[in-house]
Amino acid sequence: MISQELIGKRIIITGANSGIGFETAKALAQKGAEVILAVRDEQKGKHSMNAILKENPEAAIVVMELNLADLTSVRDFANNFSNRYDTLDILINNAGVMIPPYQKTKDGFELQFGTNHLGHFALTGLLLPLLKKTPNSRVVALSSIAHRGASIFFDNLDGSKGYKAMKFYGQSKLANLLFAKELDNRLKQHGISTKCIASHPGISSTNLFKMRKKDAPRYLKALMNVLLQPANMGALPTIYAATEVSLIGGEYIGPDGRGNRKGNPTIETPASGVYHSETMQKLWEVSEKLTGVIYDF
Repeated sequence: MISQELIGKRIIITGANSGIGFETAKALAQKGAEVILAVRDEQKGKHSMNAILKENPEAAIVVMELNLADLTSVRDFANNFSNRYDTLDILINNAGVMIPPYQKTKDGFELQFGTNHLGHFALTGLLLPLLKKTPNSRVVALSSIAHRGASIFFDNLDGSKGYKAMKFYGQSKLANLLFAKELDNRLKQHGISTKCIASHPGISSTNLFKMRKKDAPRYLKALMNVLLQPANMGALPTIYAATEVSLIGGEYIGPDGRGNRKGNPTIETPASGVYHSETMQKLWEVSEKLTGVIYDF
């Protein structure tokens, strides 16, 4: 599955303490990469680091604090990372929140759009100087099948005019997909070797029941495990997007099974008409304005 040598490669994975992010970190560390677990809760991050080290004592794992729902934390992480390291081979924008009750980030953004899109937009822009310095570096942006039928509510990005959790989740995942394509277009326009590739995990049985405090019944979990993907399978599209040498940038990687819900990774075609140039341009401009992060190509 991993088609390139990763020894000596430095990789950031946001939200790497559980689920797909954790499985991605474990697999890439197994192949010799130095993996930075960028996590909101450092204690949980250290627990995940120890779990990886227990299986692979030689793994190079670092835990760093990052709260994508707080732009000050995003800037602090980028500064700390840039002061500590001089290269970045792969940035995997994995972290996300899904269908919470209406909440806002510290900066006043609707929580899903603010965390899933704007936090990663800012992080990527702040780390772009290191990515540009590192030959053939990559950015992987995690989207979702929830982008299908979704829209960007430019007149209601903060949800103040009405909020439906699933619609706003779809908006954030559509934003991830549009950001990935627009970033790759701009990197190519400026002759930069960094590639950006989008991916999605299908539907992972490990994530669906973590949104509520009360856990799902055992029989329902068992059914989900049959119908949907475990986290180690859900991680495969991300791993493929991060490491497959034949990718040129701008692709969308997802599972090859029915409805792209499960299976092995393949290059997937997004929903028809998704890559609308005016929407992509407007989203980019709004994102720069809201985050205050201007990309230096």
